[in-house]
Amino acid sequence: MRRAGLYGVPRVRPWSWQAFLLGFIVVAASAALQGVCVALGAKLYFAAFLPSLFVLAVVAGAPAGVFAALLTIPLVWWAFMPPFFEFMPLSSANADSINLFCLVAVLLIGLGDLCRASLTIISRGGLKSAGESGAATNSQ
Repeated sequence: MRRAGLYGVPRVRPWSWQAFLLGFIVVAASAALQGVCVALGAKLYFAAFLPSLFVLAVVAGAPAGVFAALLTIPLVWWAFMPPFFEFMPLSSANADSINLFCLVAVLLIGLGDLCRASLTIISRGGLKSAGESGAATNSQ
């Protein structure tokens, strides 16, 4: 039987410079996609960034995901919230958007890290039951 996993998707070691570089590249690509969405009239400031944070957390780990999320907030504030390409004081609606993004980003990065850990366990052969581990069990 075949094991489940992300075949063909390279995984990057967390806390490596490659993971943080991948985080920067993902934020840049998401910003380009978000720019296209804004040009088409979308007003969802963080729409393109959320799925990429999850995928980044699965591929490169939670530290790269947190780095990308922290990089996303000032980028969106500067480039996608009116007035464009200026740092102005946030309105309460924009501050609420950032707060909601932070909440959802924490949840998605945590879920992505759990998926990464699950894939690691599965690739090593899965969890062993008590009978397979060879340890003495209490038969009371």
